[in-house]
Parts: sequence; C-alpha cells; structure tokens
Amino acid sequence: MSVNLATLNKGGFDLENLFIVDKGRPACPIYLLTKQSLKGWLEEHAGKQAAWVETNHFKAAHSEILLLPDKSGGVEAVLLGQGVEVDIFTLGALSKALPSGVYRLAHELDNGDMELAAHAWLIGTYHFDTYLPQKPDFEAPQLVLPKDSRLDRIQALGAAVFMVRDLINTPAADMGPIELEMAARNLAEKFNAEIEVIAGDALVEANYPLIHAVGRAAYEAPRLIDIRWGNPEGKKLVLVGKGVCFDSGGLNLKPGSYMDLMKKDMGGAANILGLARAVMQCGLDVNLRVLIGAVENAIGPEAFRPGDILPSRQGMTVEIGNTDAEGRLVLADMLTEAESEQPDLIIDMATLTGAARTALGPEVAPFFVRQDALANDLEAAVHAESDPMWRLPLWAGYDDWLSSRVADVRNISNGPHAGAITAALFLSRFVDAQTDWIHCDIYAWNPKSSPGRPVGGEAQGMRALFRMLEQRYGR
Repeated sequence: MSVNLATLNKGGFDLENLFIVDKGRPACPIYLLTKQSLKGWLEEHAGKQAAWVETNHFKAAHSEILLLPDKSGGVEAVLLGQGVEVDIFTLGALSKALPSGVYRLAHELDNGDMELAAHAWLIGTYHFDTYLPQKPDFEAPQLVLPKDSRLDRIQALGAAVFMVRDLINTPAADMGPIELEMAARNLAEKFNAEIEVIAGDALVEANYPLIHAVGRAAYEAPRLIDIRWGNPEGKKLVLVGKGVCFDSGGLNLKPGSYMDLMKKDMGGAANILGLARAVMQCGLDVNLRVLIGAVENAIGPEAFRPGDILPSRQGMTVEIGNTDAEGRLVLADMLTEAESEQPDLIIDMATLTGAARTALGPEVAPFFVRQDALANDLEAAVHAESDPMWRLPLWAGYDDWLSSRVADVRNISNGPHAGAITAALFLSRFVDAQTDWIHCDIYAWNPKSSPGRPVGGEAQGMRALFRMLEQRYGR
C-alpha cells in the first residue's frame, strides 16, 4: 500500500477547534477528584449528584470517568478520577470519551498546569487510521482555556506530537529512507527552510562512510538529510536524529520477536523532526540545523560484516563487533559534521540500546550530558513538562571497554554490562569535550495505553527539550 505523506501528521481532530478562549460563557464543569478529595466533593454536593455518584460506584480511581446527568438528559458535570494524587494527563482520556460540547475545569490551575491540561486534552484526540477503511466519525469536545493561554505553543507542540506518532506508526514498507526524506522535505517546505540530501554512493564522495556502510545493502539507498532554518546570526543549534527505518540487525540478525517493532527504529529521527517543527513554528531565535541519517539496516551482498574495520568522517577507524549496533555508526558521522560548525548546542535522539530499557523501562528516557549546568536545565524542563527523562553518567571508567586491538575504537563493548553508557561513550568520541551536547536514548513507543497515550509511536523527551530550548534561546 502506498501512503500519501501529505495525509500524515493529521492523527487527530482539527487542532484549532479544540479550545475556546474564556469569555465567561457557561460550560460544563470537569472536577478532578482524588480518592481523598472525593469525600469533600460528596459532602459539598449532597443530594441527587452525590446519590448518582454512589449509585454508579465511582471511587475516583485513576482516569475513571463519571458523567452527571442534567434534567434534560444532557451532561451537567464530569468527574474525572485521579487516584492518589492529581495527574493532569488523565484529561487525555476525556477528549474522546465526552460528547461534543464546551467544557471547563471546575478548579483553577496555575498557568503551567493549565498548559499541560490543554496538551493532554489535545493529544487525547490522536488516532492512527491511515490503514483503516472506515475513519472515526466523531466531533471532539472543546475545552475552555484562560485568556492568557499560549495557544500557539499548545497547538505547535500538539502538531509536533502528532507528526512524531504518525511517522513512527507508519510501517517500514511505507516509511523507508525515501519516505522519511519526503517527510523532511514537506516539513522544510512548510517553514521555508533549506534542505539538502546526499544519497547513495555520493555519501562516500562526501565523506560520510559510516552512514553509507550501514545502509548500502538496502533496496532504498541510505541518505543524509540536512535542513537549515532561522536567524543566520543566531546561536547555532544542531539537532541530530537516528533514522534507521527498519533494523533487521544486519548479518547479526535479530530474532523474529525482536524485529516486531523495528519500524520504530527511526523514532529518534521522528522526534528530532517534531522538535524542529516546534522550534520553527514557535519561532525560536536560533540558527537551526537538522541532520537525519535515513537508512535501512538490511542483509544483502553489500552488507557490512562483524570484524570489518570502517573509516569514519572524523578519521577514526571503527571495528565492527556487532552489525546490530548500527545506529551509533550513523550518529557518529552526523555528530562529526555537527561539531564542525562549533555550535552552541548539539542534541541527538536515537532509539539506541535495549540496555536503556532494561535500566529505566519504556516510559523514562535516559539522557547523557557532560556539563552539570546543562543537565540541571534539562531536568528543570523535564519536571515542568511532566516529560520523564533521567540522567545517566558518561562513566569514564567504562571507556576502555570500547578498545580494539586493530582499530581506534570498537562499536560495542567487550562485555554485557552498561550498554547504554558505553554507547554514549562511543558517541562522545565524536563530539568535542567543550561542546554542549545532549544524547537521548529513547524508546519512542507506548507498549500499553494510558490517557492520551495510545499503544504505538510516541514523542518522548521532545517537550522537555523544547522547553529547555525556549529558556535558553527565547522566542
């Protein structure tokens, strides 16, 4: 099946019609109730409403929903369970569950929490229906927002999340290196950005040997996608994304069960494109460059092999210990190019190691930085955006695990431990020690559904990174 890329990135309802700026008009109230606060609410609303709650055995469990009827058969109020403590993202459960109409939160939230509430409401409308013969026929409810809400920011981050999810959810047959390039071209065109693509054997001529080696066995040629946008005099920000559109493991072939989700191995590239979209749509004052290595790690006569010694753009030679550790090779050439312009900040995102999932699970993304001040800035943004990430150390004691007897470095360690750390240490060899650099080892997938977060591709860490960039570069 051929997918029209112009129809992607629309994985929900019309973003501009999901919200109404508060003008004091009546709207159906939504009560966010913990198990503890439910007791006070029942006392305050003693009578028919309290009786209805008790009749329906509403206990304010996490994301539990109860509609209170009015006299005409409509909805008088909505109760949304929070469990033990308030979780703003439970609002993501309402935007598909409620009938059309206008709703408002019964209790005022501070500006930060209100923006999170709006974001949850928005991403809760997401659905991936590209391959379904019948599309959902549903009119989304509207949420009232305060007059000073940053609606442009809310919509920009929502559109970025939808874009990320759509790109990851699309099967590799319809989201290979060529299609990923087209998605990047569509994004560049939308925001009047410049784009250049180097593909196939031209990568060797342009000195991107590792990107070429990883992707040369595939039917679709590997490519480097290079986008530039923004203020030429602004601070240089380089975003780098791993775009392995499908990862078979190469000659170190993955077991079938490990290949099931490998369409998501371009999740780093998808998240970087989403982050770039938010930067451009919100007009951050930066000189932005986006580098995406779009490849497929396939098996064929041209496949690179365990034991091969490959040159890199930096000049360092790399011994291949395992062809399934290919993403770091693609990133290495791009980080070398990113470093060449002496940027103010480099951020890379990649679905890089299973070790990161073993350490922190699928919901918390590890990140690595050298500078404590930069780590503190990102951690503050993680907290403000409720976008879970956790710092892991670039532990120098493990660096010699990457030693090779025949090359400058090996692409995997010689032992089974600390795989996420050793992968980050490998990448650190291609970035100057003084450069501000963030490496994010993300999962980019929801293995289970939760409010606003259905099973499937996910924007992970993207909102926290964007908030940090807002603080760093302004608007």
